[in-house]
Amino acid sequence: MIALLAALAVSRAAPTLLHVNRTGNASYDIRLVQRPGEGPLVPLAPLAEALGGQVQRQGLWIVLSTTSGNFRFLPGTPVVEYGSTVRGLPGVSHVRGDSLDVPLAFVAEVLADPHRQAWNWTPSTAVLSEGAAPPPLTIRPSRTTIANDARSRSPSGFRRSHLVTIDPGHGGTDPGNPGMFFPRGLREKDVTLAVSLLVRDELVARGVKVRMTRIIDTLINLGQRAPKFCTSDCDLFVSIHVNSLNPRPGYTSIRGFETYFLSEARSADAARVARMENEAVRYDSPDSDPAPSGGLDFMFKDLQSGAMLRQSQEAASLIQTYLSEVHDGTDQGVKQAGFAVLNTARRPSVLVEMGYATNRQDAALMTSSDGQRKLAANIARAIITYLRQNEAETIDSSESASP
Repeated sequence: MIALLAALAVSRAAPTLLHVNRTGNASYDIRLVQRPGEGPLVPLAPLAEALGGQVQRQGLWIVLSTTSGNFRFLPGTPVVEYGSTVRGLPGVSHVRGDSLDVPLAFVAEVLADPHRQAWNWTPSTAVLSEGAAPPPLTIRPSRTTIANDARSRSPSGFRRSHLVTIDPGHGGTDPGNPGMFFPRGLREKDVTLAVSLLVRDELVARGVKVRMTRIIDTLINLGQRAPKFCTSDCDLFVSIHVNSLNPRPGYTSIRGFETYFLSEARSADAARVARMENEAVRYDSPDSDPAPSGGLDFMFKDLQSGAMLRQSQEAASLIQTYLSEVHDGTDQGVKQAGFAVLNTARRPSVLVEMGYATNRQDAALMTSSDGQRKLAANIARAIITYLRQNEAETIDSSESASP
């Protein structure tokens, strides 16, 4: 038994070597770097040699150039940028001497992304092989006696499919706030995208369909985000942002999180946040596909008399509740304001301010890999709870209405 337990422990231990196999039988072994409390790290220079690429410094960024693309790392952050995509990694990149060590997840999830069809990853042996992964083995499911109702449920137990739109704030030529205490080079648009992609992954894993307003660093006009990406089949629109304050005495000590739904601003601070986020409209590009007319007056009439106002408030309250479990800043509560991005929504919609970039602790939470995953996981949990509650109400109503 002891030998078996020892064997299991060894098999589950973190890999110490990365094996890279290239076409033509060229192979490389790269010794991984182990840091206490972190996963294995890959030294970038030998990885570049194994991939037939090179490493260069470009200002604050370290760039790995390969035949399958260029990957930019910002040392000290959990971010990798390629093309117009910014992606969070489960750990930060570390400068070590004249080299950079990056999380092994970069190899497993980014380099070996199946959509690239450039490399494939075998986690059990820590082998990266050149070429597309073999097609997955298809197994025809056997006939089962499970009831149709149970089979149709998602991993979260939903009785029907749900669709949620996640909107990473800003993007492209609109950087959002400059991120006063963010690592140099990161701005609001990068953090909102990284967290939003994690929220998407959490929801998809629980059987929720997700539509993103953007998955790359690009500009989407404010007035088009909800109308284009959250139509009648959408259950909820969630816009994710980072707060900030203009300089004034003590402003860097203010921290916390808040969630808004559409209405007239009820406080000076809510009006300030709405003005700040609405300034993004100046980046909007002229186009031939304007947002539907109607605007705030239409929404107020519909929201105040209908279920959407209550549902939006309910979603906002749940997000605040779940964020309070992982955010040690002040719970600023649920607020109302006239955000342009919510103005054109025709479905329940909320806007989340995850924290203040002008506060050092909030900024550290929002830019660390652990902090981003916690924020994203709990925003997703709140959305799941919201969907379950509203699904139950809908089903109860339909059942009570049945003869």
